[in-house]
Amino acid sequence: MEPRLDYRKFNQEPLKALFAMEQYIAGCGLDHKLVHLLKLRASQLNGCAYCIDMHSIDARAAGETEQRLYALDAWRETPFFDERERAALAWIEAVTDQRVEPPRHLVARGPRPLSGPRSSHIEGQPYKMHQDIVDWKRCLMF
Repeated sequence: MEPRLDYRKFNQEPLKALFAMEQYIAGCGLDHKLVHLLKLRASQLNGCAYCIDMHSIDARAAGETEQRLYALDAWRETPFFDERERAALAWIEAVTDQRVEPPRHLVARGPRPLSGPRSSHIEGQPYKMHQDIVDWKRCLMF
């Protein structure tokens, strides 16, 4: 699988913001396995085979299990994800799936089980990841 558009052939200046967002997400305090799960789930919803392949490879490299990767599309019906992961997955779905309007209460309050000492810093991360994924998809799949 290859991207439809090779963004590396064009001016790199606009992409600096995307790379900066990637760095921010990597250092925001969320578990790297969770970050990869969220990116993978958003890519599944976006129907982007290139991104699904990339994020599943990254998730495996971060230590994610095959069982959880295979069950990700049906995460609500499996016992493999904890409360924190379920909250983050529900939230990433709510802001990614453009076919339906996200539940207002879910978007307004964010993924509450992500709360803690860095909650104000962490709670917006699924949205940032969603936007990052959408922006990369636009660059790669034009």
